Amino acid sequence: MIPDQKDDALFQYLLRLGDNTLVLGHRVSEWCGVAPALEEDIALANTALDLIGQTQMWLGYSAEVESKDRNADELAFHRDVWDFRNLLLVEQTNGDFGKTIMRQFLFDAFNVLNLRALSKSSDKRIAEIAAKSVKEVEYHLERSRETVIALGDGTEESNKRMQAALDRLWPFAGEMFVIDDVDTAMFDSGIGPDLAVLRKDWDAIAIPVFNAAMLTKPDSDFAHQGGKSGNRHTEHLSHMLATMQFLPRAYPDARW
Repeated sequence: MIPDQKDDALFQYLLRLGDNTLVLGHRVSEWCGVAPALEEDIALANTALDLIGQTQMWLGYSAEVESKDRNADELAFHRDVWDFRNLLLVEQTNGDFGKTIMRQFLFDAFNVLNLRALSKSSDKRIAEIAAKSVKEVEYHLERSRETVIALGDGTEESNKRMQAALDRLWPFAGEMFVIDDVDTAMFDSGIGPDLAVLRKDWDAIAIPVFNAAMLTKPDSDFAHQGGKSGNRHTEHLSHMLATMQFLPRAYPDARW
């Protein structure tokens, strides 16, 4: 791969990492002040803060690789929907608390495995960011795993809602492991992990949790795709960006 192509693949890869945490961080932050309990309100707000902090590092490095005099804030607030490279899973609406926690668990299990692998990346900057982030994400996974089990193996109503959440979100989970040219380029360069291996490890985390939570894993292997390539996003992302990006777009270069 020639240098320009490698840099573009690295830029796209970093956008995926940063956009995942940006979009999910904003989604989770929407619970601030309206969560079902004070403890959950604080916990979700802290999770959102962790994710946005990771976004700053990923998009900051993305901007450096791009070399077009943009920074992390400009990448976050001045791109249109088709320029985003996040997974379709993370842009799904919060729905009820069960759906939010299920979405969090599905992504947390992937994120932990991905960051552990990236902490050994041949790209030292990526390895450093991953090593800093993985400790936070391991806690996210511990918490979302325990909450999925508690709600799934709780009341009849909570089990029903968690099963509905799993059924609704399952078709979006497969995109995490879809391998494209960017993933292949990163793996060949020793930068990114083999997503096929991550899928096996993810199943080893997720399936026992579903069993403990008295939930039935959907049989379908169908996976919605297009988010991480930018070819297709749901309408939910554009609605979210309209809110998230309003202030910087309405008042460009504004300073406090």
